[in-house]
Amino acid sequence: MSKILGIRREDKNEWERRVPLTPEDVKKLVSNSNMKVLVQPSPIRVFDEEQYDTAGAIIEEDLSSAEVILAVKEIPTNLLEESKTYVYFSHTIKGQSYNMAMLQRLIELKCNLIDYERIVNDKNQRLIFFGKYAGLAGMIETLYAFGQKMKLKGITTPFEKIKQAYEYGSLEKAKQEIAAIGEEIRTTGLPEELTPLVVGFAGYGNVSKGAQEIINLLPCKSLSPNDLLQGTLKKESKGNTLYTVEFMEKDLVTPRSGTFQLQDYYDNPEKYDSQFEEYLPHLSMLVNCIYWTEKYPRLVTKEYLATNQKLNLAVIGDISCDINGSIEITKDATMPDTPSFTYFPESDNFKDGVEGAGITVMSVDNLPCEFPKEASQDFSAILKEFIPDILSADFNTPYEELQLPGPIKKALILHDGKFTNDYTYMQKFLQEDL
Repeated sequence: MSKILGIRREDKNEWERRVPLTPEDVKKLVSNSNMKVLVQPSPIRVFDEEQYDTAGAIIEEDLSSAEVILAVKEIPTNLLEESKTYVYFSHTIKGQSYNMAMLQRLIELKCNLIDYERIVNDKNQRLIFFGKYAGLAGMIETLYAFGQKMKLKGITTPFEKIKQAYEYGSLEKAKQEIAAIGEEIRTTGLPEELTPLVVGFAGYGNVSKGAQEIINLLPCKSLSPNDLLQGTLKKESKGNTLYTVEFMEKDLVTPRSGTFQLQDYYDNPEKYDSQFEEYLPHLSMLVNCIYWTEKYPRLVTKEYLATNQKLNLAVIGDISCDINGSIEITKDATMPDTPSFTYFPESDNFKDGVEGAGITVMSVDNLPCEFPKEASQDFSAILKEFIPDILSADFNTPYEELQLPGPIKKALILHDGKFTNDYTYMQKFLQEDL
């Protein structure tokens, strides 16, 4: 008998057009294995029903016959079904309070939950992710905000020609137009009041790599964090170059005693203090790409900004988008139609949109949606390799006997409604939410 895989529609917001599996990869799965694929209809999905139908999928509203159901974002609590295996970004592993009711319902229904975020290799590196596209779109949105901010300040720059990521229609088109702006900067330079223009990147993973892929379409020179502190960068009458700086963990914090040890920092962050604020006076833009939880020091605090109101820092692209997190002034997750807000340190107030004064924060939390086709294609290409094993697994067997690829077994948060060993810590989040 054929195993049945379901792909649900995404309906978290109007921008969510991504898919976990593309029609092309569905066709390969249907052709090469004994499975049926059901796809819920969707009016906004980047690939339409006809493409899935041609690929051999069945367009079906009712997914109740599917043993495994794939999604991208969280599935509404009222749609969860008993004993199903769900695969999606659950956004629960940090105890996100807004998803605890969903997690509790999965437990009550004795479901299996596989979270893409925890599909990792032996080095704990993620294997399936949209992070690169978050970085790509996030850098474009950050440059867009910077260009608009400078325009409001009466400073004409090539950056004001940059559009929002989704307006380009494709990543290729975005890169072509931004590269052309890079040529303009090489030829005509930047206004003296913006030089030296320094862009800092907190983090060096997939998100940061995506962001730096965009900035490097412009004429850039890489600096070390220490180069900034030496104070050798001066104003230029015709700056033809942007300066970029990548910050690693050792640059973000300093140990209260002894020397910096990466693993010790991960294990005992309370033994370290943030030193990142010493770099802020030298930055024009900050792009935040780090993984953060409350146990780690912040990068930017309201207290610092209140006492240092003459910074050159104009825009923060908070791609990580942890609310009141590593960037304390990130007050909300925004949408592409209103991607930014501005913080005014002197009054501790916010205003939606880009303003000439204050510090503008771009905090769109679903950035890969701005390149839905390309992001889905890359994601699907990896995910499809795991689907046959997930679908053929007997989730009724004890966890120890469960036959799954190592990365998928590591990502199994719930098995038959119970936390697996790596995720028992999450029980406290449910208790705290009661």
